[in-house]
Amino acid sequence: MSTVTLVGSRLAEPGTEFIYQGEADGCAGCPYRSQCLNLSTGTTYRITSVRENAQTLECAMHDGGVRAVEVEPVPVRANIPTKGAFAGSKASLAGPCPYVECPSHEFCEPDGAAFDEEYRISEMLGDPPHDDCHLDRSLQFVELEQED
Repeated sequence: MSTVTLVGSRLAEPGTEFIYQGEADGCAGCPYRSQCLNLSTGTTYRITSVRENAQTLECAMHDGGVRAVEVEPVPVRANIPTKGAFAGSKASLAGPCPYVECPSHEFCEPDGAAFDEEYRISEMLGDPPHDDCHLDRSLQFVELEQED
């Protein structure tokens, strides 16, 4: 389901993805706060369409102003513990990993997902991109739904 929000006009292109970081200091007192600050902090979104015939509004944070767009949460690709992992089940990330050179690191610590949250598995993608886990974890590569 899409949500209408405001983003910087330079970012307002269908297909652009971003992680919503929440309110910035410059947002205080803005008359458009309720239209901008209506997303879930830490969630990754994809712009699905730009509202045509909508004016560019002035913004203290975006020098080119903001535009109205429709966004949808993007599934997060992640490695999760194998035990109990199947499409439709809930899962959490295994935890931090210090091995940043590992080809799976970006999926063990994915942007847009938190270690202390549970997510529904939308799709099983198979084995992780690494040959061996340096922490000896048994992992599956999946897509996790993000709730909006």
